[in-house]
Amino acid sequence: MEQRKVVILGAGHVGSHCAYALAAAGVCEDIVLVDLIPGKARAQALDVADSVSFMANPVTVRAGEVEECGDAGLVVVAIGEPRKPGQTRLDLLGRSVEQLKELAGTLKPLNLSCPVITITNPADIVADYLRKALELERWRCFGTGTLLDTARLVRCISQAAGVDRRSVCAFSMGEHGDSSMVPFSAVTVGGVPFERLGLSKEELLTQTRRAGMEIIEGKGSTEFGIGRCLAELAGCILRDEKRVLPVSVLLEGEYGQRGVHCGVPCRIGKGGVEEIVILDLTQEEQRMLDDSCRIIQTHIKLAATL
Repeated sequence: MEQRKVVILGAGHVGSHCAYALAAAGVCEDIVLVDLIPGKARAQALDVADSVSFMANPVTVRAGEVEECGDAGLVVVAIGEPRKPGQTRLDLLGRSVEQLKELAGTLKPLNLSCPVITITNPADIVADYLRKALELERWRCFGTGTLLDTARLVRCISQAAGVDRRSVCAFSMGEHGDSSMVPFSAVTVGGVPFERLGLSKEELLTQTRRAGMEIIEGKGSTEFGIGRCLAELAGCILRDEKRVLPVSVLLEGEYGQRGVHCGVPCRIGKGGVEEIVILDLTQEEQRMLDDSCRIIQTHIKLAATL
């Protein structure tokens, strides 16, 4: 029988909102929250479970142990600490690596057979670190990467162009962070190429990069957006939807990059990343992606020394 259990490691702001988004989306039957503080996982699970009473799809939401990852259909890593105002995602690297070492030691003996999605920041470096620690194929261990950046980009373009978001086709790529880039040559709005819209690339890129910190400065953390992003990815995997979404996957020659995780459009299905979609970038866009990958690569090397 197809396994439709999702285990979320980390029951903080992000983990709990992922659980709620999964429950609301109806993409699985069993959601398990695991946290170093068992009482916190239980309280978050109970809170989300209360909301299920008024949802269309039946789903069990409960607290559990990390060993439940062994027979899960999907494992989500949402451990870590939120950014503080003024911090970049890269500033979280040291503490994230410290927690990942302990987590990997617990997960590796379970011989996971399902995809593993990481949300913990800095997203690209964490995805690389955990994939190596668990010795998983690149297709099965990847990060949400620029999926949230893409959601923000689509919002910004929609508002600037005065059209429904569903008419916008666009991707953010590179680092989930301040060096993210947008291949505007591949952006269309209602089928119309971006260049014909008369919108400012610089303003849209700045708005997209700034969006996360604006939320953090206003309320202390981001949670709803990433929760919905995770639910979309989970649906693609558990329903074998084969949608194209940007995630942080290990590149092995694609886009001229090797040995680095970064956000690129991928076809997502039952096995995880089924194909990396190659866009025809302009020279300037390739330069920006190369620059972003260099920043990620520097921090991947740093993580290995911690």
